[in-house]
Amino acid sequence: MSKRLKIQVSGIVQGVGFRPYVYNLALKNELSGFVGNDSNGVFIEVQGGDNSVDTFLQTLQQSPPPLAFIESISSEEIDPKSMNGFHIKQSVKGEHMSTLISPDMAICDDCARELKNETDRRFRYPFINCTNCGPRYSIIFDIPYDRPNTSMHQFEMCPACQSEYEDPADRRFHAQPNACEECGPWVELWDFKRNKIHEKDYAIVLARKLLRKGNILAIKGLGGFHLACDAKNPMAVRRLRTRKNRAEKPLAVMCKNLDIARELTELSEAEINLLTSQQAPIVLAKKRDEQSQYIAPNNPRLGLMLPYTPLHYMLFNGNLDVLVMTSANLSEEPICIDNDDAFDRLRSIADFILIHNRKILQRVDDSVVIQLNGQNRIIRRSRGYVPRPTTLLHSTPTILATGGELKNTLCYSKGNQAFISQHIGDLSNTLALDFFDHTRKHLGTILEIEPEFIAYDLHPGYLSTQWALEQDNLPKIGVQHHHAHMASAMVENGLNEAVIGIALDGTGYGTDGKIWGGEVFMGDYVEVQRFAHFEYIPAPGGDKAILEPWRMGLSYLYHTFGADYQKYLPDEWSSYPVDQVVEMIAKQVNSPMTSSCGRLFDGIAAIAGGRTEITYEAQAAIEFQHLMEETDRAALKYQIVERGKHYEIQVAPIVKSVIQRLDEGASLGEMSFLFHKMLVMLFSDIADLAREQSGLNTVVLSGGVFQNSGLFEWIIPELESRGFRVFTHSEIPTNDGGISLGQIAIAQTLIAKNKNQANISYS
Repeated sequence: MSKRLKIQVSGIVQGVGFRPYVYNLALKNELSGFVGNDSNGVFIEVQGGDNSVDTFLQTLQQSPPPLAFIESISSEEIDPKSMNGFHIKQSVKGEHMSTLISPDMAICDDCARELKNETDRRFRYPFINCTNCGPRYSIIFDIPYDRPNTSMHQFEMCPACQSEYEDPADRRFHAQPNACEECGPWVELWDFKRNKIHEKDYAIVLARKLLRKGNILAIKGLGGFHLACDAKNPMAVRRLRTRKNRAEKPLAVMCKNLDIARELTELSEAEINLLTSQQAPIVLAKKRDEQSQYIAPNNPRLGLMLPYTPLHYMLFNGNLDVLVMTSANLSEEPICIDNDDAFDRLRSIADFILIHNRKILQRVDDSVVIQLNGQNRIIRRSRGYVPRPTTLLHSTPTILATGGELKNTLCYSKGNQAFISQHIGDLSNTLALDFFDHTRKHLGTILEIEPEFIAYDLHPGYLSTQWALEQDNLPKIGVQHHHAHMASAMVENGLNEAVIGIALDGTGYGTDGKIWGGEVFMGDYVEVQRFAHFEYIPAPGGDKAILEPWRMGLSYLYHTFGADYQKYLPDEWSSYPVDQVVEMIAKQVNSPMTSSCGRLFDGIAAIAGGRTEITYEAQAAIEFQHLMEETDRAALKYQIVERGKHYEIQVAPIVKSVIQRLDEGASLGEMSFLFHKMLVMLFSDIADLAREQSGLNTVVLSGGVFQNSGLFEWIIPELESRGFRVFTHSEIPTNDGGISLGQIAIAQTLIAKNKNQANISYS
């Protein structure tokens, strides 16, 4: 008996080989009908025997094309028609496009095999791709996603490529970056005196030789330039660190294959799946030994990835095993994407430069993922994941959220979807702000939207906030930083209820003008109470207290012991201007008050014998965490004091306990263990208090401090053992990279309730 289905598919379904996939699936099941693109996604009608039609739909739902991201598939049975064969219809452009652009994806297995096949016409061609892999988001400047709207528009396909492009049965049907050596982009090797050394295949051969000799190369990749050197050459790595002004911060590496990655790290099955996935992120895995100490000093984890472009494969086609592959920029600047810009900005770092002539239109850094508590946790969300949307709780007017200052992302809402941008980075200079503005315009273009509202962080010093407040033509909604953290975890987990929110980080502007960072909330997207926080402590020198953790340690000692603080100063601090800093604290000069958990980490680490000065963000806390040694010494004490309608965590009992354990001979590693355990019990006890008062039984965890694997993996089972439902981040960064999503979630709820500010009670 004949059956006909009308099917509509929405999501990332254009430019990913969906129509040829449907075409071939229909032919396989001997079905007639058609498939086409429209403004809503892909429309399909199939007709044939009942079993064949059912098999077709089931396969479509369970095994879509590799790059497709299915949001919904709807189907209805309609009357059969008389027609022969199956056809691909011309695209239909509606008034507004609602289809999505695919992220950039790693080279697929089929293309990798062709790359190595001497009989294939694309043998050793470094830009091989198909509908299942390759550049997408990084090469598009407008919609629809057709070749004229990409940086491939300058390359006219040769007859062989054009034939593939037009054949529905071919893997390269409508693959917009399709090319070969005859008609596509090519690579060139140059020195920084603007002398071209060689081009095409031999340029890559020479680049490999230069790397083996210890040279540093700038290499143009998929979403930007990398700085590369032989990771097994300590001198080359040290030279790269010196030139890039990156003294101790861990460097990412790219391994030739999975066997090399296993030699360096203890990979779980989940981590192997991540490394070999189409997203191909940097994975933070546990080191096997200290051979890579100069790559990631004082850190038991190594950030590694596998080759994800054909050019990477060709660089490793020899006697290279592992390369440092770090973003090509100076500290705090966006990565280079333009050839001329790279020549200018990287000449003081790299010895040679390997470029190509396919333009990168959108900067896209490597994504970073870690496996914690049995789940993948995205730390930096960029290549491979952006611009894939996040589902909101309900439809909303179009909102642009400008994010925070560090690890900035921006976010647009459209209907019931939120589109978080790629990692933009720290908005600390004009280049970064230009990147922010370019990304804002580009996302607006490909989503075909203009914002009706702007949501922003309350911190008046943030460039993202200043930009938002300068937009006179749009209504604006200010969102408190830690409330946004809490809301981002809520919306990621689909929560539309009041919760207990624990938001721990280094810095966030509070509604009382002080610096928050050790916060426990009760409430939802609009009505929220600041239930508990660390008591305020001066941060002497402001930002300088972040770079010099001994200052925070001194502030905690002075707060705890007053004039007797000198009795407890570590001998190592003798060269520091202690008296001047104490005077700053006492007179409240340039010493903003903070409740930050991040600053508490820094201060306790410094007092216990850890880092007193840092060279990268959160270094003191990171190294303190990784030195942890289990001990049966008595636990650190803490005190939670009721202050009217909220609770305050006293720091003096913590500091006194730390000093006592040190006097008893506790090591730095033991102090780390005790401190982490104390925080777990402290915040679990506060959650109990919140539940007693409110009846709430759901806890969400957010903020950069929860990148700390020790704290994170201990607090979840502790809370669960007390009967709490615990929700955290996985697809959205727990750090400030997720702030923009939280701003969207709060702003949309405020708009729906016709309010312009969340009701945050903090006293």
